[in-house]
Amino acid sequence: MAHASPATNRLAQETSPYLQQHAHNPVDWYPWGPEALNRANTEQKPILVSIGYAACHWCHVMERESFENATVAEVMNQHFVCIKVDREERPDVDQVYMEAVHAMGLQGGWPLNVFLTSEAKPFYGGTYFPKGNWLQLLANIGEAYAGEHRAELEQSAERFMDVIGASELQKYGAQNRNAAQEADYSALQAIGVAPETGPAGVSEDEFKLLVYNLSTQFDPERGGLNRAPKFPMPGIWRFLLRAYAISGSQAVLDQTVLTLREMAWGGIYDQAHGGFARYSVDAEWLAPHFEKMLYDNGQLVSLYSEAFQLTQDELFRETVYDTIEFIRLELTNAEGGFYSSLDADSEGEEGKFYVFTKEELREILGDEEPLFSDYYNCTAAGNWEHGRNILHRRQSDADFAAAHQLAPGVVPELVAGWKQKVMAVRATRVRPGLDDKVLTGWNALMLQGLTDAYRAFGEPEFLVMAEHNARFIEAHLRNGAGLFRTCKNGRAAINGFLEDYALVTQAYISLYEVTFTEKWLREAEVLTEYVLTNFFDPTETLFFYTDRQAEALIARKKELFDNVIPGSNSVMAHNLRRLGRHLENPRYTDLAANMLTQVRHLAVKDAQHLANWAALYAALLRPGAEISVIGPGAEDFREQLSRHFLFDTVLAGTDEASELPLLKQLKTPGDGQTAIHICHNQSCLAPVYSVVEARELLADI
Repeated sequence: MAHASPATNRLAQETSPYLQQHAHNPVDWYPWGPEALNRANTEQKPILVSIGYAACHWCHVMERESFENATVAEVMNQHFVCIKVDREERPDVDQVYMEAVHAMGLQGGWPLNVFLTSEAKPFYGGTYFPKGNWLQLLANIGEAYAGEHRAELEQSAERFMDVIGASELQKYGAQNRNAAQEADYSALQAIGVAPETGPAGVSEDEFKLLVYNLSTQFDPERGGLNRAPKFPMPGIWRFLLRAYAISGSQAVLDQTVLTLREMAWGGIYDQAHGGFARYSVDAEWLAPHFEKMLYDNGQLVSLYSEAFQLTQDELFRETVYDTIEFIRLELTNAEGGFYSSLDADSEGEEGKFYVFTKEELREILGDEEPLFSDYYNCTAAGNWEHGRNILHRRQSDADFAAAHQLAPGVVPELVAGWKQKVMAVRATRVRPGLDDKVLTGWNALMLQGLTDAYRAFGEPEFLVMAEHNARFIEAHLRNGAGLFRTCKNGRAAINGFLEDYALVTQAYISLYEVTFTEKWLREAEVLTEYVLTNFFDPTETLFFYTDRQAEALIARKKELFDNVIPGSNSVMAHNLRRLGRHLENPRYTDLAANMLTQVRHLAVKDAQHLANWAALYAALLRPGAEISVIGPGAEDFREQLSRHFLFDTVLAGTDEASELPLLKQLKTPGDGQTAIHICHNQSCLAPVYSVVEARELLADI
């Protein structure tokens, strides 16, 4: 078969903007698929898999230095079958080979470059390589594989396969208590006392230990975890809001509020336009890695909305509104789908679009520049590279007004004017690249964020955006009873992964609860049944990441840990609990509890990496109520109830009648009244007829 011309290689036909960025490299790139794998097997050549994503700064650097270089490309083409992978389109491939690099004792990250045998088994890898190192490595591996050392490389690959093939439960011992825990239980049993436990073995004392273990990782000065770089990790702080809801611990709430305030004041947050960058390289939230990812912003909208429900902090309201406006303007297509990300770079420089020298600020703001620079901590020397400044805050508007002898109401007016002037200048700059593919799971995270924001604020535009996106998913990303992973220019591709199913199901349940439109609950049920049929592994009571009908990789993995995006198994467990309660389906709720059983002790020990599992622990420890609203005022009552943080509560409602289990036996009260029925732990209270009465009952629960 003739190879594609280096002037335009095979990647030009792909939907991924990241792959298309490499379409004119002189490297003879293949996309991941049978053509490349078959060629490697037929010619008995090793495979080079290079994995990245469109907004990745160091991916761009390595492309410029190596993949666009004809000399480097010649060596790559001579020795290897070269495959480019967009990790966002193919997280399954990324997951397998990232684990392989970790098994090699190497640091993971992107770009991820992994060398495989002709059977796609990994034997070496790494992340970014400077051009000289990369050329030497290519030559060494190519010659070794073609010569007398091939057998050694293949033996090495087999050893790594043993690690990759093991399940996460086997590797991390999640199914077994450690020796100390066994001793504790044995001692209690010896004196005739059994620890009080609920479903999945949860207990008050163990939950306190879980929270304590997590608290040892906190940064008490600037919030977040005590390390650099700092990632927002919204799952951790959403868990802590739930821990506060059931414990009343002021220290837990204070640490969460500190984190949210510092992030919203920091350079990681775009002070002029809203939206969060992926992480900060320092411990102060100052200098971001400037790419903006949809998945971060969707989750952070949820987090700040829930925090507002508990605190009524106006900073949190502003952060939600501005972030959603950023999403609407920058990452939304005409049909309601959400794009994936904005690049860190423009004109080949990271962050250039966002930063300003003091001189530039004087030109933009004139006499207001000194006050602006005090507010956003800009200096003549610059607070970042090359004399440039990253806008960030260090005090509240009230404190700033007092320090500068301004009336409190003046500061928001000044800030609004400053933002307009800064954005007018930004509009003249070269914009960061846009990754305009639509990813199903990430869209669902933004859809969830919009439903959470609508709960908290009742803003009609948030619901309009949410429903528009849900219709987009139904129209463009459904694949019969299942889902596609991605869509670009109307072309859907790649079968969905567990992440996609779990996150869409979660968002649909939430969309039902803010609209009482039953279609969304039924669609959540359809997707759940598809997952149970096509992803479930009964031997470990968990779900595989890939559909049983999907392409077989060298290992079929399960996603156990919660990372920047909550792990798909933990999301699915929450879905089963919520949907099981809505549909009165004990098969779902029992499975959710059994899933937590598998990881409970690991969550207690390491909640920072299992924060969403920890949230499920909290729910099973202190179950919330089922609330059913029926009558002509159902929507008004729903909106009033939703303004509050309702921990582990499911909410159903209808104007007249419904066949949904929580509503089926209820009668409209008549006389124009609307009734609220509250049930808790399989026991129902007498109906009440106002939200005030309902709130009192919920407080008692």
